[in-house]
Amino acid sequence: MTDPVQAGTQIAAEAGAHAVGYREAILFLVTAGIVVPLFHRLRISPVLGFIGAGALLGPFGLGRFADAHPWLAPFTIGNRAEIAHLAEFGVIFLMFMIGIELSWERLRVLRRLVFGLGAIQVTASATVIALILLALDQPVAGAVLVGLALALSSTAVVLPVLAEQKRLGTPAGRTSFAILLFQDLAVAPILFAIAVLGRKDGGDLGAALALALGQAAIALVVIVVAGRVALRPLFHLVARTRSPELFMAACLLVIVATAVVAAGSGLSMTLGAFVAGLLLAETEYRRAIEATIDPFKGLLLGVFFVSVGMNLDPAQLISAPGAILGLSVGLLVIKGAVVLVGARIMKLSRSVALETALLIGPGGEFAFVLIGGAMATGLVPEPVGGAALIVTTVTMIAIPGLAALARRIGGRASKQQTGPAQAEPLPEPEQNRVIIAGYGRVGRLVGEMLKRHAISHIAVDSDPARVAEQRRLGSPVYFGDSANTEMLRRCDIATARALVVTLDNPRAVEAVVQAARAERPDLTIVARARDARHATQLYEMGVDDAVPETIEASLQLSEAVLVDVGVPMGNVIASIHERRDEFRTMLKRREAEARPVFRARRTVGKGRETAAEKAAEPPAEVRPIGKTA
Repeated sequence: MTDPVQAGTQIAAEAGAHAVGYREAILFLVTAGIVVPLFHRLRISPVLGFIGAGALLGPFGLGRFADAHPWLAPFTIGNRAEIAHLAEFGVIFLMFMIGIELSWERLRVLRRLVFGLGAIQVTASATVIALILLALDQPVAGAVLVGLALALSSTAVVLPVLAEQKRLGTPAGRTSFAILLFQDLAVAPILFAIAVLGRKDGGDLGAALALALGQAAIALVVIVVAGRVALRPLFHLVARTRSPELFMAACLLVIVATAVVAAGSGLSMTLGAFVAGLLLAETEYRRAIEATIDPFKGLLLGVFFVSVGMNLDPAQLISAPGAILGLSVGLLVIKGAVVLVGARIMKLSRSVALETALLIGPGGEFAFVLIGGAMATGLVPEPVGGAALIVTTVTMIAIPGLAALARRIGGRASKQQTGPAQAEPLPEPEQNRVIIAGYGRVGRLVGEMLKRHAISHIAVDSDPARVAEQRRLGSPVYFGDSANTEMLRRCDIATARALVVTLDNPRAVEAVVQAARAERPDLTIVARARDARHATQLYEMGVDDAVPETIEASLQLSEAVLVDVGVPMGNVIASIHERRDEFRTMLKRREAEARPVFRARRTVGKGRETAAEKAAEPPAEVRPIGKTA
């Protein structure tokens, strides 16, 4: 007979062992919950927080003392292999998002900077670094790969920093973006070269390269053909279910499946995900996929940067701080000098060149991927690769400070000194664009009128059949939920001129208005209302114009009958406009009269405001009708 005490002890031990298996995941979630809000409040990139957390919780941080002090073990990340697998998915999702955000229009507008200055920066920086390593008796392949890896900069840190400073649209911001875009394009062939050169099957390198190229070409053809044939119908079928969970599952399936197919063909998983993103970039589901995948990308990239921090050994910094800092400064000087020379060749101003050099000088996240892969295949010696990774980490930590310095330089530059870069605007996000929520009959008519007056617009609709039909007709409509805040961000609500809500469901209209007003308090919002009462509610939520269906129908009927009975057209139009203005004044007066009651109702009871009530509170002042942002 089993001893109950012994059985209970065994069960507790098994439960404890089971819980230990989730320790890394729990620690990471706790880290994310602390790092992201804290660094967001401090206006510092969370990437640096994740790197610091990895260094603190990793084997070279608290893990170094876990054997001597067992109570520290629960607060350390010991399973580096598990973290490494999740980290790899972070890079996969990043490459997928880079692919889906890439557009031919963006490349066309910035082609001079992308393929001119970007190519100069990567090629020249890699050449200088490789020559230095060759002078130190390093193997040719390793020297070239390390040079290419260190020539890349940090898209994951630089762009968020520029966005936070609202400097993406400046000449230096556009120039930095163009260089980073070329670097992102260069990652795929570098990964392919590492996969080919790292093969251990011996034989003639030329034959191995030809075989690898053949396999890669076949795999890419299969992925591209299958993607073009199957992806759009797949997402159309999934979108018809109107299930967010199923749509999310389809997004994850496409990313993982293409990555696995690429890996099975001898390519990198990141290259497969990049190709999948390119295939979906021109579809109507692009923005909905971006809104769905972005949270996964953020979390998994957080895991990636935690794994980066785990490889950072503070003891090496302490043992040789002069050498590491000297190498870090050397990298900044080499890349910065190349950018300065290249920018002058491209006839950019001195201030733009210097500001860009400070942003592009540090290393980037793909150095960890490239050097890690090269070290795993034996192409780069461990000491050289380790030193390069430490230098990359140190320079990435310096990015916020360098960006602040660059901002001061940019602030002192006059508009006359910006040079030709000002003639190359950033095509996305598009400025002063009207967003139409809902593209049924009313939305299409609004779109046609905007087009007639040459006003740029974009539409969002949740009916996949309608979206597909309008896309075939050339309308700029995308599938998605316009009440989703992330979807509105992907439609560039931050720079939108106005939002027109044409949905026929009153609750859906209110949800869109609430999400948009919370994201952009100053945005001009025009909304379709069911009747006068619904229009009053929308005015309470902060819309600039609410158009009741019943009132507009009666005004149109009145206009038709007045014209038919012989009243002059001019008098009819004037009276209709006058009556419409009377209705608007009356509805806004009702909203103003209801405002004290609305506020008093919120103060009774427990004395707490719900999120919906806060969003529904009207602004203190109502802008004139017809005023645009």
